[in-house]
Amino acid sequence: MRMTRAVRRGLTAGAVVAMATGGAACATLGRATFTEPVVTLREVRVTGLGLAGGSIDVVLSVYNPNGYKLDALRMTYQADVDTIKLGGGALDGRFVVPGKDSSLVRLPVRFTYAGLGAAGRSLLLAGTVNYRVRGDFTVATPLGNFTRPYDRSGRYSSVPGNGR
Repeated sequence: MRMTRAVRRGLTAGAVVAMATGGAACATLGRATFTEPVVTLREVRVTGLGLAGGSIDVVLSVYNPNGYKLDALRMTYQADVDTIKLGGGALDGRFVVPGKDSSLVRLPVRFTYAGLGAAGRSLLLAGTVNYRVRGDFTVATPLGNFTRPYDRSGRYSSVPGNGR
């Protein structure tokens, strides 16, 4: 049986549309079954102090509520103390968060004393300060790669048992 060009073009176009529709359906299904990880501030460690400023490590706990591991490819972040931007950056190193489990992620932040003002004094004098950590992360899953934002605010206490 011999097909005409028009019939072959029609079948080819139909196959392309079917594959594109199937791929879009899989991506939609994957997003529907993907539950956002929960990001919380775990601790803040001073790693260096100088005349004009210093550096801290912000340690976040990333909980994966999914039944499969998340292979984090990239994480961006912005850390604020009260309403003052403390610092930010991107973590390009990979880390894995097992399914139904948590992993700790260390984010290095550099700051200046001039930028901290009252917020820094509050932490030094009272031991507590309001914080906000936000950004986005890209994870590889069995359902594809997803980039999602996170945003967490709270009260950090350098004294165990206060705030957080």
